[in-house]
Amino acid sequence: MNHVESQPLSEVRKTLRPKWYRIPIDPARLREFSKRSDRRGFFQALVHMGLWGLTGLLSYYCFSKELWVGFVMVLFLHGTIGSHFSHAHHELCHGTVFRTKWLNLFFLKIFCLFGWLNFHIYKMSHSYHHRFTCFSEGDREVVLPREPSLRIFFVLQLLSINFFDKGGLIPTIKLFIKIAFNRFDTPFNSWTEDLYENQLEERRKAVNWARLVLIFHGVILVVSFSMGEPILAVLLSGHVFIGGWHHYFLNETQHDGLRSNVSDFRKCTRTMTLNPVSEFLYWHMNWHLEHHMFAGVPCYNLKKLHQVISDDMPKPRTLYGAWHEMRETWRKQQAEPEYEFDTPVPVQQTKHTAYSEDPLTSSIGDLAPKSLA
Repeated sequence: MNHVESQPLSEVRKTLRPKWYRIPIDPARLREFSKRSDRRGFFQALVHMGLWGLTGLLSYYCFSKELWVGFVMVLFLHGTIGSHFSHAHHELCHGTVFRTKWLNLFFLKIFCLFGWLNFHIYKMSHSYHHRFTCFSEGDREVVLPREPSLRIFFVLQLLSINFFDKGGLIPTIKLFIKIAFNRFDTPFNSWTEDLYENQLEERRKAVNWARLVLIFHGVILVVSFSMGEPILAVLLSGHVFIGGWHHYFLNETQHDGLRSNVSDFRKCTRTMTLNPVSEFLYWHMNWHLEHHMFAGVPCYNLKKLHQVISDDMPKPRTLYGAWHEMRETWRKQQAEPEYEFDTPVPVQQTKHTAYSEDPLTSSIGDLAPKSLA
């Protein structure tokens, strides 16, 4: 069971050294899977952005023609697609989507502007998450146990507009305003202040980005209303708070209910199978165990990686199976707080060994800021 420690993160980086088990793989195959492709990167990013743009145009058309049933349906789809901008942002933060480095940063900024995302904070937080996955001292991005909530009011917001819960309209705007004023004491990510201990330059970047996002959406709001088209503000700035159900039900499966403080990604991370459309919108993060074990592999190569190492992997869950497992685990934890689901895994094919001497094997891409690299 995970309990957040108060040890400074600068000390955690020195003292916490998990010896991660990594599945043996031919180095030549790993190099092949780790190759980045501008062509595949453009396909992933532009098709996602194109679907969002298309549903936005259709929403505007239905609204202008007063086709209200069509408007509600297409707007819901627009929000569902836009809610996955956070997964685009995740992959682009790793810097593994495009071979050309500046393209990763360019598309990262585009998705973050329209998705209300601060990639500077995420890079700091997610670097710890990858190095210390589900270790309570070092990974405070994922604090276990965590409820896989199906509360009625929360689910209703996921199926309409999320005003009040995590990632909702009001908390997100409050969060960006706080950070813009150099305040990092946030209710949903309470360790953000700890991340920036002795990191003044990185803190400044996060503050400036928050200010830019607020200005960007402020301009959209002013221009939309001055044109007499407030619907544009909904489609461009408010989409991410609409129809978040798909994002939530996929994203929560990554670690919930699994083992903490164990140096085997197979025990603390889930892989699951999805239909092709969901996998695309999720930026292939259903292969999440593969992503954690070999984080330098681009998302579009993770399925091929899985096929090569599957003999040493747990059987992938289905979405239903993952949620059933999470809910059952949470129910047991109410009576038995120390309980965690222990994923059955094949007998290890090699001695439990860290691969820190191999930069490609232990790579997390270009995720970590220079101060943490």
